[in-house]
Amino acid sequence: MRIAFAILAALALSAQAPPLDYAQVSLSDPVKEKQAVELMDTMRCVVCQGQPISGSDAEMAGDMRRIIRERIAAGDRPDDVRAWLVSRYGDFVSFKPEVKPATLPLWLVPLAALLGGLWLVLSRLKFRRRQ
Repeated sequence: MRIAFAILAALALSAQAPPLDYAQVSLSDPVKEKQAVELMDTMRCVVCQGQPISGSDAEMAGDMRRIIRERIAAGDRPDDVRAWLVSRYGDFVSFKPEVKPATLPLWLVPLAALLGGLWLVLSRLKFRRRQ
């Protein structure tokens, strides 16, 4: 009885049509759509954090795609939309944050990690040569 109920529940859930994702609807103007997609490729999903919003399945990324398309369709420039997203979600949302005092850690931590790794490798090589 439980197995039959589980099978029926699984069939009922799988038979539902997926909801229409309005964040996937393209703009009618190809130039504006291109601008929107290029901007989406440079903005980080705040849920996934490693994916651009153009390729993320997170609901938040869908909302961000919708906002970008709406604002560009309304006549905003991509730089203005980027500035608005950064003001709302913080500098981390951009894959290429502006260089300013608040974002210095975003720029310096990878450099420090690279230099630290290089120092470890060189010190290890010196240690092996001594032995």
